[in-house]
Amino acid sequence: MTKKLVLAEKPSVGNEIAKALGCKEKRNGYMEGNKYIVTWAFGHLVTLADPDAYNKQYANWNLDDLPIIPSNMKLMVIKQSSNQYKIVTNLMTRNDVTEIIIATDAGREGELVARWILEKSNVKKDVSRLWVSSVTSKALKDGFNRLRPGKEYENLYAAAVARAESDWIVGINATRALTTKYNAQLSCGRVQTPTVSIIQQREDEIKNFIPRKYYGLQAESSGVVFTWLDRKTKGNKTFELNYIDQILEKITGHNGTVVSVESKNRLSYSPPLYDLTELQRDAFKIFNYSAKKTLSIMQSLYEKHKALTYPRTDSRYLTDDIVPTIPERLRAVTIDPYKPIAFDLLKSPIKASKRFVDNSKVTDHHAIIPTEESPYISSLEFDERNIYELVVKRFLSVLMPPFEYEEKTITISINGELFTAKGVRILNLGWKQTDKKELIDTVLPDIKANSRLDINRIVKTSGDTKPPAYFNEGTLLSAMENPVNYMPEGEKKLKEILGKTGGLGTVATRAEIIDKLFNTQLLELRGSNILVTGKGKQLLNLVPEELKSPLLTAEWESKLNKIAEGKLKKDNFIKEMKAYTEKIIREIKGSEEKFRHDNLSTTKCPSCGKIMLEVKNKFGKNLVCQDRECGHRIQLSRTTNARCPNCHKKLELIGNDDDKTFICKNCSYREKLTAFEKRKKELNSKGGRRDLQNYQQKLEKIEKEAVEEDNPFAALAKLKLDDKHKN
Repeated sequence: MTKKLVLAEKPSVGNEIAKALGCKEKRNGYMEGNKYIVTWAFGHLVTLADPDAYNKQYANWNLDDLPIIPSNMKLMVIKQSSNQYKIVTNLMTRNDVTEIIIATDAGREGELVARWILEKSNVKKDVSRLWVSSVTSKALKDGFNRLRPGKEYENLYAAAVARAESDWIVGINATRALTTKYNAQLSCGRVQTPTVSIIQQREDEIKNFIPRKYYGLQAESSGVVFTWLDRKTKGNKTFELNYIDQILEKITGHNGTVVSVESKNRLSYSPPLYDLTELQRDAFKIFNYSAKKTLSIMQSLYEKHKALTYPRTDSRYLTDDIVPTIPERLRAVTIDPYKPIAFDLLKSPIKASKRFVDNSKVTDHHAIIPTEESPYISSLEFDERNIYELVVKRFLSVLMPPFEYEEKTITISINGELFTAKGVRILNLGWKQTDKKELIDTVLPDIKANSRLDINRIVKTSGDTKPPAYFNEGTLLSAMENPVNYMPEGEKKLKEILGKTGGLGTVATRAEIIDKLFNTQLLELRGSNILVTGKGKQLLNLVPEELKSPLLTAEWESKLNKIAEGKLKKDNFIKEMKAYTEKIIREIKGSEEKFRHDNLSTTKCPSCGKIMLEVKNKFGKNLVCQDRECGHRIQLSRTTNARCPNCHKKLELIGNDDDKTFICKNCSYREKLTAFEKRKKELNSKGGRRDLQNYQQKLEKIEKEAVEEDNPFAALAKLKLDDKHKN
């Protein structure tokens, strides 16, 4: 009997597909049934080969060897997942397998995951494509009933290869050139470097900002505060003190006359459905979750709990075919206090509206919404419930009537100067029922036009203009999504392209890019504000000008879209990128700029004697030798997931060997690691075994990640540029 092999992107999705297809025989790395075999990758199993695959001398980083531009790019199996690659390729070559169904994520990168495996293994069999946005049983079965021929996605694959190879060629060469010329970890790329540049521009705006004093007037009558309206500008502020003093003198001692009383009924519609970036913004604003944390929670809600649809989407709309499934999704909402709202919506037919259903505004995936399956609410962790609740609220909101209110505006004249007051009376809460915030009417008294008002007092108001705020993770995501304000004037067409293609990076990679910029010490946090480090500022002076501008990404994405549409040859694009790389390497080699470490410590490296660098990242603080070829590292402190028993903030672990001590920066609590472990064991004897196990596992994971992240040259040495492949 012949069978079809299904290739998923991850084990969790592979298991869901296996359930939907009735594949019950569990094997090593795959599931098998009567008609189907389901296997999976671990993300990428195959990637672009390292430079030393072309010439062994490239294993060492030398400026004279650059640029490294292979005539034909090679693929290599990723060592860490090579066993799974063998399993997948063995299944592909089985005699009873006649067709391969690509079931990796439905998008450019997902296409690359599967196609590179096929190319590397040189398997030549019929290929079909599964394209779905959720992994519920119903969605998967529907998807397998409408499989598409693999040939329809050849151009998408070509675009993915063009992006990956270009990022390799530009990124490998630029990073090696900067690192070897200045003997410092200086990585750059077409997404990360413009992101640093945008943050620096904001810092410059704040630094150069000169506040201006502004003035206004307020008049009070019968408990109502009226605000002055400038007849010239139609605003309520002026920068001219003499002007406001003249008006104050003019109106002092006069009563008011009601010029007009206007009442208008207004409608406020719900915000659109969530895409990933908007969800990350709200999660940061409401819960202070990082972009990376929100994406991780979303992946869990999508894969593990099957509660939400595919997270890595840049669309905020649904397609027509989703509308008939909305009642089932409403029935799946069992979380309070939203369950009654969902049931009320089910009492009437669902009305599709262009406000949330528009095929033309959906690319690879529709907006993030609940699936047709009810999650076990008790099984959701606290953070998972928070994110799930956000999506449920937004989903219900777009289906509900608009918020209706009456807006009343009273305009009065005091000796010829206009003042206004506005009030609101709520008529129908509509979608605002999903918002737990209480809405309060601001009802104005019943005042008739042409009536006289006694003015109780008049107050001159003043203030200072404020500089723009520093970026935080939420606002930085917005800037990366729409960076047109940071592009040169006169580039209208490219600005439009950048807007259409989603800005810097993609919804799937922005969180990772921000995280990498912190880990490579180009950015730092001060409170929730993101600032460019001294190293980052120097990098911006060293990199070629084009790499600092979002224009490069706009041009790339425009051409990649043309490749995906079959309007541009991949090879032509790659040829351009090779020429561009040769140009920027010449610029870097010929530069007269200097790099100076601004984080030198007072400690000499015990291996080579050079002064060590004090390196901070999200895991803690370390000393690292400034000579990248030495790379000796000493750990000073590490932030852990252990919590302070007093204030419950994360504890920092300092010291070495037997002197390791937990300290709390918030309340100055201190405890030896040995005492901490003893306390944990006592908890274990009282039934806290899971707490202890979880703590130990997290500690081991943090220590492992810290070793990798805190050595800046380790990242460069193993530079397979997975993150660049996703840019």
